[in-house]
Amino acid sequence: MSTKYTKLKVSRAAQKKLEQLSPFEMKNTLISLAAETSQKSATAMLNAGRGNPNWVATTPRQAFFTLGDFAIRESKRVWDDKDLGGMPQKQGIATRLSQYIEKHSKDEGAQFLKKAVKYSVERFKFQPDAFVHELVDSIIGDNYPVPDRMLKHNEAIVHAYLEQEMCGNKPPKGHFDLFAVEGGTAAMCYIFDSLMENHLMKQGDTIALATPTFTPYIEIPELKRFDFKTVHINADEMTKDGVYHTWQYSEKEIDKLLNPKVKAFFLVNPSNPPSVSMSPKSMKQIVNIVKTKRPDLIIITDDVYGTFVPGFRSLMADLPQNTIGVYSYSKFFGCTGWRLGVVAVHEKNIFDDMIKKQSAAKRKELAERYASITLEPEKLKFIDRMVADSREVALNHTAGLSLPQQVMMTLFSLQSLMDKNDEYKKLTQDICRRRLKALFDGMKIPLPENALRTAYYTELDLMQWAEVNYGKDFAAFLKKNYEPTDILFRLAQLSSTVLMAGGGFAGPEWSVRVSLANLDENAYPQIGANLREAAQVYVDEWEDKRNHKSH
Repeated sequence: MSTKYTKLKVSRAAQKKLEQLSPFEMKNTLISLAAETSQKSATAMLNAGRGNPNWVATTPRQAFFTLGDFAIRESKRVWDDKDLGGMPQKQGIATRLSQYIEKHSKDEGAQFLKKAVKYSVERFKFQPDAFVHELVDSIIGDNYPVPDRMLKHNEAIVHAYLEQEMCGNKPPKGHFDLFAVEGGTAAMCYIFDSLMENHLMKQGDTIALATPTFTPYIEIPELKRFDFKTVHINADEMTKDGVYHTWQYSEKEIDKLLNPKVKAFFLVNPSNPPSVSMSPKSMKQIVNIVKTKRPDLIIITDDVYGTFVPGFRSLMADLPQNTIGVYSYSKFFGCTGWRLGVVAVHEKNIFDDMIKKQSAAKRKELAERYASITLEPEKLKFIDRMVADSREVALNHTAGLSLPQQVMMTLFSLQSLMDKNDEYKKLTQDICRRRLKALFDGMKIPLPENALRTAYYTELDLMQWAEVNYGKDFAAFLKKNYEPTDILFRLAQLSSTVLMAGGGFAGPEWSVRVSLANLDENAYPQIGANLREAAQVYVDEWEDKRNHKSH
């Protein structure tokens, strides 16, 4: 790829316009450019934009489809008339599943189900027929979700999974109430809505965002309905030599949470796009702030990437009373299309207390809002209000995540719970780390050590690289002559490489996000080389102009 002095199809003025879009929308223009180049040059497009992993957890899926086959047989056992079957019956169903598994003993899915049922009955003291019937009837999908918030056995299993993966196997006392939702995106919508509907937040309130962050956490607060003022808690720390961002937060930044005007703190942890877990030091500082100065602070923590950091621990484990936990299965299990997520609220929480302490007028208004679903609306938990709010209250009786989705959630959770040596987890972590190293090898830049990184993404700051390697004059040259996104359009047009604008995530303006999850390992040295060559064009032009001036 020779990019020297090549005129780009997307002008600087057009780039400036496109920078107003979400990076996810800008990416579509980049993909079009890259696809055009790929067709003309027979160069494979390297789309390291979206964070959809290119792996899938196979064994729990095998179990799902095996269970589906058994479930159809159970349906036909009850009633078999051409294309019509009956509802699976509970009595003796565990024994019948065991018999089915024996007949299909060589099937990996059947063996997984055998272990899963045995493990669940022993650990959670489930009644075998009740548990197996929940699985079978749910995979058939012949009933509404009951309970609507989450199926009984599924909730117990997912609770244990969250204790293991989000709480480092050291959960707080008490339990979390869980709400199964259509992925982390649905969780975000439901949380924002219910905080507003229950007067825990109001239009124009001030919130804090740990930045850089997933763009919807920036964009949703700007919607007219919310119109939140935002305070950025910036990941401003650098390595001691000043060469690299550590993507950690200084004490000064965390101290912004002391401001009583800040009603809620939203963070993605590990972060997106830096993909780094918050340091224990910052976690302790936040815990101390909440316990000594801000017991009223609402915390929403989105921990979808937690499984990619060894020993990860969420704020929901250390500040359970203040925290709404969000977890999505999408990245770890390679199941973005399944739309599987969960909201966790501790049984003892500030949200219920805040609602009880509201003015008589507000309590009366809320009692009227939820009067159609309970005779004692004032006793309705915040998380159950969230379930009702997700269906505009009136449709509460049809609320809940679809039952086949909940079965898949159960099986994914059981895979991790039964994997005592964390073999699957180590495999996914290793995949990401190898790809990150391959990227840096391609850029010919040493990879700094960072025990808190997930390596699911990486965020590269072009301006930081420019200043460290070539000085402030070169940095000024870049700012004067190019848009921060120029390198993205250059990569797309000239090497069919698609990355995302880091500035759109409230990161450094000249940064780019590289997804390390969605391409094979051998793609990343080439992406690194393409990045290095594209950046070198700016250096060559700058040096040519300097040399010309000197003559």
